[in-house]
Amino acid sequence: MKKTVIGRERQVSWGDTFVYALPALSLAVIGIPVYVFLPKFYTDTIGVNISTVGLLLMAVRLFDAVTDPVIGYVSDRTSSPFGRRRPYIALGALGLAVSILFLFRPPVLPQDAMTLYFGFWLFALFFFWTLITIPYESLGPEMTTDYHERTVLFSVRDGFLILGTLLAAASPVMIDAAMTSFGIIPTEKERFSIMAYIFAPMIVVFSLVCIYRIKEKFTRRMTDHLLKGFSDVLKNRPFMILIAGYTISALGSNLPATLILYYVEYVLQARNAEMFLLIYFLTGIVFLPLWIGVSRKIGKKSAWIISMIINTGAFSGVFFLGPGDAGIYGVLVFLSGIGFGAGLALPSAIQADVIDYDQLLTGQRREGRYIGLWSIAKKLAAALGIGIGLLLLGRTGYSPNVEQTASTVFTLKALYALVPCLCNIVSIAIISFYPISEKKHAQIRSEIDRKALQ
Repeated sequence: MKKTVIGRERQVSWGDTFVYALPALSLAVIGIPVYVFLPKFYTDTIGVNISTVGLLLMAVRLFDAVTDPVIGYVSDRTSSPFGRRRPYIALGALGLAVSILFLFRPPVLPQDAMTLYFGFWLFALFFFWTLITIPYESLGPEMTTDYHERTVLFSVRDGFLILGTLLAAASPVMIDAAMTSFGIIPTEKERFSIMAYIFAPMIVVFSLVCIYRIKEKFTRRMTDHLLKGFSDVLKNRPFMILIAGYTISALGSNLPATLILYYVEYVLQARNAEMFLLIYFLTGIVFLPLWIGVSRKIGKKSAWIISMIINTGAFSGVFFLGPGDAGIYGVLVFLSGIGFGAGLALPSAIQADVIDYDQLLTGQRREGRYIGLWSIAKKLAAALGIGIGLLLLGRTGYSPNVEQTASTVFTLKALYALVPCLCNIVSIAIISFYPISEKKHAQIRSEIDRKALQ
Protein backbone atom coordinates (compact mmCIF):
# COMPACT_ATOMS: atom_id res chain seq x y z
CA MET A 1 0.00 0.00 0.00
CA LYS A 2 1.32 3.45 -0.89
CA LYS A 3 2.24 5.78 1.96
CA THR A 4 0.33 9.00 2.39
CA VAL A 5 1.44 12.61 2.09
CA ILE A 6 -0.11 14.68 4.88
CA GLY A 7 -3.27 12.57 4.92
CA ARG A 8 -3.41 11.96 1.16
CA GLU A 9 -2.47 8.74 -0.60
CA ARG A 10 0.73 9.08 -2.58
CA GLN A 11 0.37 8.70 -6.34
CA VAL A 12 4.08 7.77 -6.59
CA SER A 13 5.77 5.34 -4.20
CA TRP A 14 9.05 6.34 -2.55
CA GLY A 15 10.77 3.56 -4.49
CA ASP A 16 9.59 4.96 -7.82
CA THR A 17 10.52 8.47 -6.68
CA PHE A 18 14.13 7.50 -6.04
CA VAL A 19 14.44 5.35 -9.17
CA TYR A 20 13.08 8.22 -11.25
CA ALA A 21 15.72 10.50 -9.72
CA LEU A 22 18.68 8.24 -10.63
CA PRO A 23 19.22 9.53 -14.21
CA ALA A 24 19.27 13.09 -12.86
CA LEU A 25 22.30 12.17 -10.76
CA SER A 26 24.14 10.63 -13.71
CA LEU A 27 23.25 13.48 -16.09
CA ALA A 28 24.39 16.04 -13.52
CA VAL A 29 27.85 14.53 -13.20
CA ILE A 30 28.65 15.73 -16.72
CA GLY A 31 27.18 19.19 -16.20
CA ILE A 32 30.03 20.65 -14.16
CA PRO A 33 32.77 19.12 -16.36
CA VAL A 34 31.10 20.42 -19.55
CA TYR A 35 30.14 23.88 -18.28
CA VAL A 36 32.95 24.60 -15.82
CA PHE A 37 35.97 22.34 -16.34
CA LEU A 38 35.84 21.62 -20.08
CA PRO A 39 36.24 25.23 -21.38
CA LYS A 40 39.36 25.82 -19.31
CA PHE A 41 40.67 22.32 -20.15
CA TYR A 42 40.38 22.93 -23.90
CA THR A 43 41.74 26.51 -23.71
CA ASP A 44 44.59 26.17 -21.22
CA THR A 45 45.62 22.50 -21.59
CA ILE A 46 44.65 21.50 -25.13
CA GLY A 47 45.33 24.93 -26.65
CA VAL A 48 42.08 25.82 -28.44
CA ASN A 49 41.55 29.59 -28.67
CA ILE A 50 39.32 30.88 -25.85
CA SER A 51 37.10 32.96 -28.16
CA THR A 52 36.65 29.93 -30.45
CA VAL A 53 35.63 27.80 -27.48
CA GLY A 54 33.14 30.47 -26.44
CA LEU A 55 31.66 30.65 -29.94
CA LEU A 56 31.36 26.86 -30.24
CA LEU A 57 29.70 26.57 -26.83
CA MET A 58 27.27 29.32 -27.75
CA ALA A 59 26.62 27.77 -31.18
CA VAL A 60 25.83 24.36 -29.74
CA ARG A 61 23.23 25.95 -27.50
CA LEU A 62 21.63 27.59 -30.50
CA PHE A 63 21.64 24.14 -32.12
CA ASP A 64 19.75 22.96 -29.04
CA ALA A 65 17.15 25.64 -29.68
CA VAL A 66 16.13 23.56 -32.70
CA THR A 67 16.60 20.01 -31.37
CA ASP A 68 14.92 20.51 -27.98
CA PRO A 69 11.39 21.36 -29.21
CA VAL A 70 11.68 18.87 -32.07
CA ILE A 71 12.56 16.01 -29.69
CA GLY A 72 9.74 17.09 -27.38
CA TYR A 73 7.29 17.19 -30.28
CA VAL A 74 8.42 13.81 -31.65
CA SER A 75 8.26 12.28 -28.17
CA ASP A 76 4.68 13.51 -27.65
CA ARG A 77 3.65 11.99 -31.00
CA THR A 78 5.46 8.66 -30.57
CA SER A 79 3.49 5.46 -30.14
CA SER A 80 5.40 2.26 -29.35
CA PRO A 81 5.03 -0.85 -27.16
CA PHE A 82 7.61 0.73 -24.82
CA GLY A 83 5.87 4.09 -24.46
CA ARG A 84 6.39 7.64 -25.71
CA ARG A 85 9.50 8.49 -23.68
CA ARG A 86 11.48 5.38 -22.77
CA PRO A 87 12.90 4.43 -26.21
CA TYR A 88 14.50 7.85 -26.56
CA ILE A 89 15.93 7.72 -23.04
CA ALA A 90 17.68 4.42 -23.83
CA LEU A 91 19.10 5.61 -27.17
CA GLY A 92 20.14 8.96 -25.76
CA ALA A 93 21.97 7.36 -22.84
CA LEU A 94 24.07 5.17 -25.14
CA GLY A 95 24.93 8.04 -27.51
CA LEU A 96 25.76 10.38 -24.65
CA ALA A 97 28.11 7.84 -23.09
CA VAL A 98 30.03 7.45 -26.37
CA SER A 99 30.27 11.23 -26.83
CA ILE A 100 31.69 11.68 -23.35
CA LEU A 101 34.39 9.09 -23.99
CA PHE A 102 35.56 10.93 -27.11
CA LEU A 103 35.18 14.51 -25.83
CA PHE A 104 36.90 13.90 -22.48
CA ARG A 105 39.77 11.93 -24.05
CA PRO A 106 41.01 14.03 -27.00
CA PRO A 107 43.91 12.72 -29.11
CA VAL A 108 46.97 14.79 -29.99
CA LEU A 109 46.07 16.81 -33.12
CA PRO A 110 47.15 20.05 -34.82
CA GLN A 111 45.27 23.08 -33.53
CA ASP A 112 42.87 23.41 -36.49
CA ALA A 113 42.07 19.69 -36.40
CA MET A 114 41.61 19.83 -32.63
CA THR A 115 39.12 22.67 -33.03
CA LEU A 116 37.10 20.57 -35.49
CA TYR A 117 37.35 17.53 -33.20
CA PHE A 118 36.15 19.53 -30.21
CA GLY A 119 33.27 21.04 -32.21
CA PHE A 120 32.07 17.71 -33.64
CA TRP A 121 31.99 15.81 -30.35
CA LEU A 122 30.58 18.81 -28.51
CA PHE A 123 27.61 18.89 -30.91
CA ALA A 124 27.22 15.09 -30.64
CA LEU A 125 27.21 15.28 -26.85
CA PHE A 126 24.55 17.97 -26.76
CA PHE A 127 22.35 16.18 -29.29
CA PHE A 128 22.28 12.95 -27.29
CA TRP A 129 21.95 14.95 -24.07
CA THR A 130 18.75 16.42 -25.54
CA LEU A 131 17.58 13.01 -26.75
CA ILE A 132 17.65 11.63 -23.21
CA THR A 133 16.83 14.75 -21.17
CA ILE A 134 13.63 15.94 -22.86
CA PRO A 135 11.78 12.57 -22.66
CA TYR A 136 13.19 11.90 -19.18
CA GLU A 137 12.02 15.22 -17.75
CA SER A 138 8.67 14.74 -19.51
CA LEU A 139 8.06 11.65 -17.38
CA GLY A 140 7.94 13.71 -14.16
CA PRO A 141 4.75 15.75 -14.69
CA GLU A 142 3.01 12.55 -15.83
CA MET A 143 3.81 10.68 -12.61
CA THR A 144 1.64 12.71 -10.21
CA THR A 145 -1.00 15.43 -10.45
CA ASP A 146 -0.85 16.35 -6.73
CA TYR A 147 0.26 19.97 -6.12
CA HIS A 148 2.54 19.24 -3.15
CA GLU A 149 3.63 15.74 -4.14
CA ARG A 150 5.10 17.28 -7.27
CA THR A 151 7.27 19.48 -5.09
CA VAL A 152 8.53 16.38 -3.28
CA LEU A 153 9.08 14.43 -6.52
CA PHE A 154 11.05 17.22 -8.20
CA SER A 155 12.90 18.06 -5.01
CA VAL A 156 14.16 14.47 -4.79
CA ARG A 157 15.02 14.48 -8.51
CA ASP A 158 16.80 17.82 -8.29
CA GLY A 159 18.37 16.80 -4.99
CA PHE A 160 19.94 13.91 -6.88
CA LEU A 161 20.91 16.40 -9.58
CA ILE A 162 22.70 18.52 -6.97
CA LEU A 163 24.29 15.39 -5.53
CA GLY A 164 25.56 14.47 -8.99
CA THR A 165 26.83 18.01 -9.47
CA LEU A 166 28.54 17.76 -6.10
CA LEU A 167 30.15 14.50 -7.15
CA ALA A 168 31.33 16.10 -10.40
CA ALA A 169 32.69 19.16 -8.60
CA ALA A 170 34.57 16.90 -6.17
CA SER A 171 35.80 14.50 -8.84
CA PRO A 172 39.11 16.29 -9.56
CA VAL A 173 39.92 16.34 -5.83
CA MET A 174 38.92 12.69 -5.37
CA ILE A 175 40.85 11.60 -8.46
CA ASP A 176 43.95 13.45 -7.25
CA ALA A 177 43.65 11.90 -3.79
CA ALA A 178 43.19 8.38 -5.20
CA MET A 179 46.08 8.69 -7.66
CA THR A 180 48.39 10.32 -5.12
CA SER A 181 47.82 7.42 -2.73
CA PHE A 182 49.51 5.26 -5.38
CA GLY A 183 52.35 7.74 -5.78
CA ILE A 184 51.03 9.15 -9.07
CA ILE A 185 50.40 12.84 -9.75
CA PRO A 186 47.73 12.90 -12.50
CA THR A 187 47.83 15.33 -15.39
CA GLU A 188 44.75 17.28 -16.47
CA LYS A 189 44.29 14.89 -19.40
CA GLU A 190 44.40 11.89 -17.07
CA ARG A 191 41.78 13.45 -14.79
CA PHE A 192 39.37 13.89 -17.69
CA SER A 193 39.99 10.35 -18.93
CA ILE A 194 39.16 8.91 -15.51
CA MET A 195 36.00 11.02 -15.31
CA ALA A 196 34.92 9.66 -18.71
CA TYR A 197 35.44 6.05 -17.66
CA ILE A 198 33.32 6.62 -14.53
CA PHE A 199 30.54 8.88 -15.83
CA ALA A 200 29.76 7.18 -19.18
CA PRO A 201 28.76 3.77 -17.73
CA MET A 202 26.87 5.49 -14.89
CA ILE A 203 24.61 7.29 -17.37
CA VAL A 204 23.75 4.07 -19.21
CA VAL A 205 23.09 1.97 -16.09
CA PHE A 206 20.99 4.54 -14.20
CA SER A 207 18.90 5.37 -17.28
CA LEU A 208 18.14 1.72 -18.01
CA VAL A 209 17.15 1.08 -14.38
CA CYS A 210 14.77 4.05 -14.53
CA ILE A 211 12.99 3.07 -17.74
CA TYR A 212 12.72 -0.55 -16.58
CA ARG A 213 10.82 0.40 -13.41
CA ILE A 214 8.93 3.60 -14.29
CA LYS A 215 5.88 2.90 -16.43
CA GLU A 216 4.25 5.66 -18.44
CA LYS A 217 0.71 6.71 -17.53
CA PHE A 218 -0.08 8.54 -20.77
CA THR A 219 0.72 6.49 -23.86
CA ARG A 220 -1.69 8.04 -26.37
CA ARG A 221 0.22 9.94 -29.04
CA MET A 222 -0.64 13.59 -29.60
CA THR A 223 -2.18 14.54 -32.94
CA ASP A 224 -1.67 18.30 -33.14
CA HIS A 225 0.71 19.81 -35.68
CA LEU A 226 4.02 21.36 -34.69
CA LEU A 227 3.24 25.03 -35.32
CA LYS A 228 -0.33 24.79 -34.02
CA GLY A 229 0.91 23.15 -30.84
CA PHE A 230 3.47 25.86 -30.19
CA SER A 231 0.96 28.61 -30.88
CA ASP A 232 -1.21 27.06 -28.13
CA VAL A 233 1.76 27.14 -25.78
CA LEU A 234 2.20 30.86 -26.40
CA LYS A 235 -1.41 31.37 -25.30
CA ASN A 236 -0.66 29.74 -21.93
CA ARG A 237 -0.09 32.94 -19.95
CA PRO A 238 1.10 31.30 -16.70
CA PHE A 239 3.74 29.36 -18.65
CA MET A 240 4.95 32.46 -20.50
CA ILE A 241 5.38 34.32 -17.20
CA LEU A 242 7.15 31.32 -15.69
CA ILE A 243 9.56 30.75 -18.57
CA ALA A 244 10.41 34.45 -18.89
CA GLY A 245 11.29 34.75 -15.22
CA TYR A 246 13.17 31.47 -15.20
CA THR A 247 15.21 32.26 -18.33
CA ILE A 248 16.46 35.58 -17.02
CA SER A 249 17.38 34.02 -13.68
CA ALA A 250 19.11 31.11 -15.44
CA LEU A 251 21.14 33.52 -17.59
CA GLY A 252 22.47 35.11 -14.42
CA SER A 253 23.27 31.80 -12.74
CA ASN A 254 25.19 30.48 -15.77
CA LEU A 255 27.72 33.30 -15.73
CA PRO A 256 29.19 32.32 -12.33
CA ALA A 257 29.14 28.64 -13.34
CA THR A 258 31.25 29.45 -16.40
CA LEU A 259 33.59 31.94 -14.75
CA ILE A 260 34.22 30.54 -11.27
CA LEU A 261 37.58 28.97 -12.14
CA TYR A 262 38.75 32.23 -13.68
CA TYR A 263 37.39 34.30 -10.77
CA VAL A 264 39.06 32.24 -8.05
CA GLU A 265 42.41 32.15 -9.83
CA TYR A 266 42.66 35.70 -11.16
CA VAL A 267 40.54 37.79 -8.75
CA LEU A 268 40.98 36.01 -5.42
CA GLN A 269 44.39 34.69 -6.51
CA ALA A 270 43.54 31.44 -4.77
CA ARG A 271 43.44 27.78 -5.69
CA ASN A 272 41.03 24.89 -5.16
CA ALA A 273 37.97 26.46 -6.81
CA GLU A 274 36.44 22.99 -6.60
CA MET A 275 36.19 23.40 -2.82
CA PHE A 276 33.93 26.43 -3.21
CA LEU A 277 31.75 24.48 -5.63
CA LEU A 278 31.46 21.74 -3.02
CA ILE A 279 30.36 24.27 -0.40
CA TYR A 280 27.72 25.70 -2.73
CA PHE A 281 26.23 22.39 -3.83
CA LEU A 282 26.38 20.75 -0.42
CA THR A 283 24.57 23.74 1.07
CA GLY A 284 21.92 23.39 -1.63
CA ILE A 285 21.32 19.74 -0.72
CA VAL A 286 21.20 20.38 3.02
CA PHE A 287 18.63 23.18 2.75
CA LEU A 288 16.44 21.58 0.06
CA PRO A 289 14.10 19.83 2.59
CA LEU A 290 13.60 23.22 4.26
CA TRP A 291 12.29 24.69 1.01
CA ILE A 292 9.82 21.81 0.64
CA GLY A 293 8.37 22.81 4.01
CA VAL A 294 8.41 26.53 3.18
CA SER A 295 6.65 25.83 -0.12
CA ARG A 296 3.94 23.86 1.65
CA LYS A 297 3.35 26.80 4.01
CA ILE A 298 3.42 29.78 1.66
CA GLY A 299 3.23 28.30 -1.85
CA LYS A 300 5.76 27.50 -4.57
CA LYS A 301 5.95 30.99 -6.06
CA SER A 302 6.59 32.80 -2.79
CA ALA A 303 9.18 30.24 -1.68
CA TRP A 304 11.03 30.57 -4.98
CA ILE A 305 11.08 34.38 -4.74
CA ILE A 306 12.44 34.25 -1.18
CA SER A 307 15.20 31.85 -2.26
CA MET A 308 16.29 34.26 -5.01
CA ILE A 309 16.31 37.19 -2.58
CA ILE A 310 18.64 35.24 -0.26
CA ASN A 311 20.89 34.24 -3.15
CA THR A 312 21.07 37.78 -4.55
CA GLY A 313 21.69 39.44 -1.20
CA ALA A 314 24.64 37.19 -0.41
CA PHE A 315 26.19 37.03 -3.87
CA SER A 316 26.23 40.79 -4.43
CA GLY A 317 29.08 41.05 -1.93
CA VAL A 318 31.32 38.91 -4.14
CA PHE A 319 31.93 41.86 -6.47
CA PHE A 320 33.86 43.73 -3.77
CA LEU A 321 36.35 40.95 -3.01
CA GLY A 322 39.95 40.75 -4.13
CA PRO A 323 43.24 38.93 -3.46
CA GLY A 324 43.31 37.26 -0.05
CA ASP A 325 39.52 37.29 0.45
CA ALA A 326 39.00 33.56 -0.10
CA GLY A 327 37.62 33.08 3.42
CA ILE A 328 34.98 35.80 3.02
CA TYR A 329 34.15 34.39 -0.41
CA GLY A 330 33.56 30.96 1.14
CA VAL A 331 31.04 32.46 3.60
CA LEU A 332 29.18 34.29 0.80
CA VAL A 333 29.13 31.11 -1.30
CA PHE A 334 27.55 29.25 1.63
CA LEU A 335 24.89 31.93 2.15
CA SER A 336 24.01 32.12 -1.54
CA GLY A 337 23.86 28.30 -1.69
CA ILE A 338 20.96 28.26 0.79
CA GLY A 339 18.55 29.14 -2.01
CA PHE A 340 20.23 27.04 -4.70
CA GLY A 341 18.10 23.88 -4.30
CA ALA A 342 14.86 25.85 -4.33
CA GLY A 343 15.88 27.49 -7.62
CA LEU A 344 16.02 24.03 -9.21
CA ALA A 345 13.11 22.12 -7.70
CA LEU A 346 10.40 24.77 -7.36
CA PRO A 347 10.37 25.98 -11.00
CA SER A 348 10.09 22.34 -12.13
CA ALA A 349 7.15 21.75 -9.80
CA ILE A 350 5.48 24.95 -10.98
CA GLN A 351 6.07 23.91 -14.59
CA ALA A 352 4.11 20.69 -14.03
CA ASP A 353 1.14 22.81 -12.89
CA VAL A 354 1.12 24.91 -16.05
CA ILE A 355 1.14 21.70 -18.11
CA ASP A 356 -2.08 20.77 -16.31
CA TYR A 357 -3.45 24.16 -17.31
CA ASP A 358 -2.57 23.35 -20.92
CA GLN A 359 -4.49 20.08 -20.60
CA LEU A 360 -7.51 22.04 -19.41
CA LEU A 361 -7.26 24.34 -22.45
CA THR A 362 -6.50 21.71 -25.12
CA GLY A 363 -7.53 18.32 -23.70
CA GLN A 364 -4.05 16.88 -24.44
CA ARG A 365 -0.99 15.90 -22.38
CA ARG A 366 1.96 17.59 -24.07
CA GLU A 367 4.79 17.36 -21.56
CA GLY A 368 7.36 16.94 -24.31
CA ARG A 369 6.33 20.22 -25.94
CA TYR A 370 6.68 22.16 -22.71
CA ILE A 371 9.85 20.42 -21.54
CA GLY A 372 11.37 21.11 -24.97
CA LEU A 373 10.68 24.83 -24.66
CA TRP A 374 11.85 24.80 -21.06
CA SER A 375 15.08 23.15 -22.14
CA ILE A 376 15.57 25.82 -24.79
CA ALA A 377 15.33 28.44 -22.07
CA LYS A 378 17.91 26.65 -19.93
CA LYS A 379 20.31 26.06 -22.78
CA LEU A 380 20.01 29.48 -24.37
CA ALA A 381 20.70 30.98 -20.96
CA ALA A 382 23.75 28.76 -20.67
CA ALA A 383 24.83 29.62 -24.22
CA LEU A 384 24.63 33.33 -23.55
CA GLY A 385 26.31 32.90 -20.17
CA ILE A 386 29.21 30.94 -21.63
CA GLY A 387 29.44 32.90 -24.87
CA ILE A 388 29.20 36.38 -23.34
CA GLY A 389 31.51 35.51 -20.47
CA LEU A 390 34.32 33.96 -22.50
CA LEU A 391 34.02 36.32 -25.46
CA LEU A 392 34.20 39.43 -23.28
CA LEU A 393 37.15 38.02 -21.37
CA GLY A 394 38.90 37.38 -24.66
CA ARG A 395 38.11 40.91 -25.87
CA THR A 396 39.57 42.48 -22.71
CA GLY A 397 42.91 40.78 -23.31
CA TYR A 398 42.65 37.59 -21.26
CA SER A 399 45.75 35.40 -21.54
CA PRO A 400 45.91 32.03 -19.78
CA ASN A 401 48.28 31.39 -16.87
CA VAL A 402 49.50 35.00 -16.48
CA GLU A 403 48.49 37.97 -14.32
CA GLN A 404 45.48 39.70 -15.87
CA THR A 405 45.10 43.42 -16.62
CA ALA A 406 42.95 45.65 -14.40
CA SER A 407 40.26 45.91 -17.09
CA THR A 408 40.09 42.13 -17.45
CA VAL A 409 39.78 41.68 -13.69
CA PHE A 410 37.01 44.32 -13.46
CA THR A 411 35.10 42.71 -16.35
CA LEU A 412 35.47 39.31 -14.72
CA LYS A 413 34.12 40.59 -11.39
CA ALA A 414 31.18 42.38 -13.01
CA LEU A 415 30.19 39.37 -15.11
CA TYR A 416 30.64 36.96 -12.21
CA ALA A 417 28.75 38.92 -9.52
CA LEU A 418 26.83 42.01 -10.63
CA VAL A 419 25.10 40.73 -13.76
CA PRO A 420 23.67 37.62 -12.01
CA CYS A 421 22.25 39.77 -9.20
CA LEU A 422 20.61 42.13 -11.68
CA CYS A 423 19.10 39.15 -13.54
CA ASN A 424 17.59 37.81 -10.30
CA ILE A 425 16.01 41.19 -9.50
CA VAL A 426 14.35 41.32 -12.93
CA SER A 427 13.25 37.69 -12.60
CA ILE A 428 11.60 38.31 -9.22
CA ALA A 429 9.61 41.20 -10.70
CA ILE A 430 8.31 38.97 -13.52
CA ILE A 431 7.51 35.92 -11.36
CA SER A 432 5.44 38.05 -8.99
CA PHE A 433 2.72 38.04 -11.70
CA TYR A 434 2.48 34.21 -11.83
CA PRO A 435 -1.21 33.37 -11.11
CA ILE A 436 -1.56 29.64 -10.26
CA SER A 437 -1.78 29.03 -6.50
CA GLU A 438 -2.59 25.75 -4.74
CA LYS A 439 -6.29 26.69 -4.70
CA LYS A 440 -6.25 27.62 -8.39
CA HIS A 441 -4.49 24.36 -9.28
CA ALA A 442 -7.13 22.37 -7.41
CA GLN A 443 -9.79 24.08 -9.51
CA ILE A 444 -7.88 23.23 -12.70
CA ARG A 445 -7.59 19.56 -11.76
CA SER A 446 -11.25 19.42 -10.76
CA GLU A 447 -12.31 20.83 -14.13
CA ILE A 448 -10.04 18.37 -16.00
CA ASP A 449 -11.56 15.45 -14.10
CA ARG A 450 -15.09 16.75 -14.75
CA LYS A 451 -14.46 16.95 -18.50
CA ALA A 452 -12.96 13.45 -18.51
CA LEU A 453 -16.23 12.05 -17.14
CA GLN A 454 -18.39 13.69 -19.80
